[in-house]
Formats: sequence, structure tokens, C-alpha cells
Amino acid sequence: MENWVLVALPMFIFMGHMLDRSGIAENLMRALQCLLGRVPGGLALSTALIGVMLAASTGIIGASVVLLGILSLPAMMRQGYSKELAVGTVCGAGTLGILIPPSIMLIIMADQLQLPVGSLFMGAVIPGLMLAGFYVVYIIGYAFLHPEAAPQPEDGLEWSWEHFAQLFFAVIPAIMLIVLVLGSIFFGIATPTEASGLGAFGAVLLAVMNRRFNIAVLREALAQTMKTLGFLYAILVGASCFSLVLRMLGGDELVAGLLHSIDLPPMGVITLILIAIFFLGFFLDWIEITLIILPLVSPVVSAMDLAYVQNPHLEHAQLVWFSILCAVTLQTSFLTPPVGFALFYVKGVCPEGIELEHIYKGAVPFIILQVIALIIITSFPSTVTWLPAVAYPEGGDPVAVSVPLQGDD
Repeated sequence: MENWVLVALPMFIFMGHMLDRSGIAENLMRALQCLLGRVPGGLALSTALIGVMLAASTGIIGASVVLLGILSLPAMMRQGYSKELAVGTVCGAGTLGILIPPSIMLIIMADQLQLPVGSLFMGAVIPGLMLAGFYVVYIIGYAFLHPEAAPQPEDGLEWSWEHFAQLFFAVIPAIMLIVLVLGSIFFGIATPTEASGLGAFGAVLLAVMNRRFNIAVLREALAQTMKTLGFLYAILVGASCFSLVLRMLGGDELVAGLLHSIDLPPMGVITLILIAIFFLGFFLDWIEITLIILPLVSPVVSAMDLAYVQNPHLEHAQLVWFSILCAVTLQTSFLTPPVGFALFYVKGVCPEGIELEHIYKGAVPFIILQVIALIIITSFPSTVTWLPAVAYPEGGDPVAVSVPLQGDD
């Protein structure tokens, strides 16, 4: 209760639930479908772009995947899209919320690793946008090479100024909210915790402007927020107890000793850690992995001599870079059969006729794209460290660093 960083969790979660009920995503989807109807793979492309908007507005994966599935899958099925391309696009775009800020996972990572939230937020921007760009290029290329998998509408939608106007008035509210939250953090106007309050207030204003706000909507958003927080904080308390006992019994020293004893170079050890996190992601939620595994391996990574990762303008550059690597790895595990969480989110809302086999096959290309992104981030750490070093040249946003709980060492 004394932790300043964790105050951001209820605010961002409430913002996501309120946006889910404000109608902003529906307006964006309709406008983009009209505008991109004649582009190869236009419906899938609009789904990917909406996924980026939702990721930068909510940070809640389950809500993003379910909302995208409800909005876009019926339209793509009616137009004759390949089932694999349709569900794969929804899964891939929906999981961007784990990486693109304001990500709930990045907030908890910052708290556990004692890192500035703003540094992790800024560090995730370029990898998140790069991954979204990969999705867009893949969809356009696949639709161009396989037009039967993404047919254009038979009635032939034509571009018009009216469609541009609809898109403009649908995009502006979402852009304003993103600028309010991320812009206030980037320009040093607010800490991430304060920006979460601005985002929650902005989401309420958008619901009012869209004539979707009433007492019932507010009550439902608050109830869902409290339910989500109950799960999160219960796991947080349990994992904290587990980690404290493990630390007092010397478990962290045992793990560090095992990793140090492996006859591998530093990058080999990091690769081994990421592979372990990837496979753990098949069976455990990201919360347990973030709360239990990362604090055990972070001292080992922090002690490594990785000169090519260091940035003189960014404190803890190695840990920031490693945290984003873990975030991308966990995002990949969300899509990987047989137990990828995003796959089952989609299965719960997909139209009749889409089987689990279609979902598995559709996710494979997006998993490959994420692995490519992971290799690029590993090979070029500046994709992570450059933006936070520019935003916080003095070494991070010190106001947002979490305050350890009493009794913690």
C-alpha cells in the first residue's frame, strides 16, 4: 500500500475497461474498414492498426484480444478471408498490449527490478512499433501474393472525403489520449503514476464525448477494475511471500551460482534464461514469471560485462534492455501452441466454423515475426536504450522509482 509505482495499476486498468465501453474502438474499426476496403488485406490491416491503438491506450491483453475478435472476425469471415489469416491477425495485434506502453506488465517489472517505469515505457516504444510494422508488412505482402485469402469486397468500397472525415474524427480522440499519457511521461510533465491518473480521467471524458457514459457503465468499469486488481494483488502478495522465503533460504544465491557455473559467454546465459522464460510462458501467466523468475535472474544479468549494451546517458541500461527482451519473449509465449493464452481468448469469441487448428496455424507466422524482432533487439540494444536515454538523460525518472516495502532488503 506504500508503493508509489503500483498506484498506476488501478488507474491504467480502469482506463482500459472504460475505453472498452466508450465506443472508440468500434468507431475506429468502422472508419478504417471503409477507408482500407480496397487495399489488399484491408480488413486485416485495419485490425492490426486498431491493435496498435488499443495497445497504446489500454495495456490489457485479454481485453484487446477479445475486443478485436468481436469487432473484426465476423466482418473478415463475411468477406471470405482465410480463417488462419483472420485469427492470426487478431492474436498478434491483440498481444501488442503486453509490450507497447502503458503496459501493465512493464509497471510490475519496474517495481520488481527497482527500475524507473518511464525508462521501461520509453524502451518498449521502438520494439513495439517495429513489431507492429512487421505485422503490417506481412499482411499486405500475404494478401498481395494470395489474393484469395484476403478478397476485396464485392460491392467495391470507394474512397471518399466522407470516409477520411470519419477516420479523422475517430482517430483524434484515441491519439489525444495516447499523447496525454505517453506525451506527459516523455516530456517530463508527469511521472508514469501521475500519467495513469490523467489517462483514467481522459478515458471518462472520451466516454462522455461519445455519449456512452452513464452510472451503469461507470459501475461496470469499476467492478471489472476491482476484480482484475483482486487477482493481481493476490498473486503479488503470494509471490512476494514465496520470493522472501526463497531469498532467506538462499535460493537466489543458488540460482546465481548455477548460472555462473554454466560454461557459456554472457549472451549464452541470457539466451538460456530467455528460453526458460519462453517455455514457462506455456504454463504460467506472465505475472508469476515476472514476480518470481525475474528477481532471481536480474542480479546475474546486471553483473554481466556487456559493453555494447551500455549507454552513458541511461542508468541500468542492461536491465532495461533485458526487461524488454523478457517482455517480447513473454509476448511470443502468449501465441505459442498448445497453451498460448491469446489463442484461447480468441477461441472464446470467434464465430462458428473457426477451430483450434485454424487458430494454431494462423499464429505461426506472427510467432516467426516476433522471433525476428527478438533477434534484432538482442543484436541492436540501441533499439531499446536510445529513446529512454534521450527522454531521461540524467539516468531515468527518479520520482517514479518504486519505494521498497517495509521489511524488504
